Amino acid sequence: MSRFIGNDCADICMQSGQRCDNRDCRQWLDFKEDLNCTLVAVRKNGKMSLREVADRLGVSFVRVKQIQDKAVEKLTIKNDF
Repeated sequence: MSRFIGNDCADICMQSGQRCDNRDCRQWLDFKEDLNCTLVAVRKNGKMSLREVADRLGVSFVRVKQIQDKAVEKLTIKNDF
């Protein structure tokens, strides 16, 4: 769709209703229902379950859970200081 990056790209895709083809964007994902954009997915769906995230990323639920656990661990360590 466009060559913008991040929020600008998501805004343009949402306004046009067309899927993004900008695979260079960090927010791009291969999920046509959300116009191939992570930001659009969050705006459209709000909070999502780990299974919904796994479907969008094309990975297993277990892998998403592992990533979540590691992120929570990092946040917990950071808050201990």
